[in-house]
Amino acid sequence: MKIYTKSGDKGQTSLVSGKRVSKHSSRVQAYGTVDEANSMIGVALSALEGGDAWETFRAMLLEAQAKLFHVGAELSTPSLLKVAWPIRDEDVERLETYIDGMEAELPPLTNFILPGGLPCGASLHAARTVVRRAERLAVEVWREEDLNPVVLKYLNRLSDLLFVAARFANRRQGAPEPDLPRPSG
Repeated sequence: MKIYTKSGDKGQTSLVSGKRVSKHSSRVQAYGTVDEANSMIGVALSALEGGDAWETFRAMLLEAQAKLFHVGAELSTPSLLKVAWPIRDEDVERLETYIDGMEAELPPLTNFILPGGLPCGASLHAARTVVRRAERLAVEVWREEDLNPVVLKYLNRLSDLLFVAARFANRRQGAPEPDLPRPSG
């Protein structure tokens, strides 16, 4: 099978049902942005140190990547069609468990921090912003037609997880957490 089909050369693509839609449709925008987020998590993983100390952290991020494929499937499946592996409340709760576990090892936030740090943490901050954009686009899909509302919860919680994961990775790797500079005068 060839990777190129030429069927999208005129600005349309197929949803899961085979229905042709504009590549600028809200569904395509949303699942394309989910794909971007997934790739950014992959960048973060590529910057992560090897070894057993990061095994649980790595597994958590790989799980999030796999679930983003499920989110993409939900977004690329038109209303009234069933998705094989829908996002469920249990998936959101799992993210919350991961967040709570990492936050237990972090100092409490007392002010805003600047995104950045070492490559893994900085990439997780970037992934967080892409997930936030995907969430905004998914809300647009949800307003236009039927969408599993847990998709919105999952994206919201995933952005929270990526924020905490960025802090966690930076702290564990010894990067300072830069505070937002206070205005002078």
